[in-house]
Amino acid sequence: MILYPAIDLKDGQAVRLLHGDMDKTTVFNDNPAAQALEFVAAGCEWLHLVDLNGAFAGAPVNAAPVEEILKQTKVPAQLGGGIRDMATIERWLDKGLARVILGTVAVENPDLVREAARAFPGKVAVGIDARNGKVATKGWAEETDVEVTDLAKSFEDAGVAAIIYTDIMRDGAMKGPNVPATAALANAVSIPVIASGGVSSLDDLRALKSCGAPLNGAISGRALYDGAIDLAEALAVFKS
Repeated sequence: MILYPAIDLKDGQAVRLLHGDMDKTTVFNDNPAAQALEFVAAGCEWLHLVDLNGAFAGAPVNAAPVEEILKQTKVPAQLGGGIRDMATIERWLDKGLARVILGTVAVENPDLVREAARAFPGKVAVGIDARNGKVATKGWAEETDVEVTDLAKSFEDAGVAAIIYTDIMRDGAMKGPNVPATAALANAVSIPVIASGGVSSLDDLRALKSCGAPLNGAISGRALYDGAIDLAEALAVFKS
């Protein structure tokens, strides 16, 4: 399994939100590239980046810090937030991004996801953010009636590289991930699933690893910044 350290970008800084609320922000580093280099130095093999402003704006906002991270680090990175058309997808991949994450458009324009996955094999992931089992879009601000599993299954034949499943009510709350829901999703589809939201201890990582589903990995943010999880120890858990 892969551990993806998260760098959430708001107004050019590395932050974490509580439950996806832009008004409940904690700034952890005003130099996101330096934060990325810390994670890489500790041994991480991937980075998970989110343009929070972009998710609300519907277009990239924190392009400058993302580009700086891509310039300074040598590990692959995936990015979500405000990526809603083919031109933006192409632009990010041209800049060296390893994988784009499509969230809102997966609900509103699934044909774009399919087109992008065909055009860029292995470089397109679907981000499914859920509140009480229902998909939320536009930076988690809008709830839909779409069931998580139904949306995931609709992309079974699309060739997407991964599904990033986030339980919004666990995100940033340090209360542990929703292991049963994550495992159920991973067992329901053949697409690799990455767990996100609430990972706050090594025990959480062990629970995901032994959940009985073939997870690709997990994303952790606040716990790494707060020191609740030591990155080197976390990497060892997933590699053991």
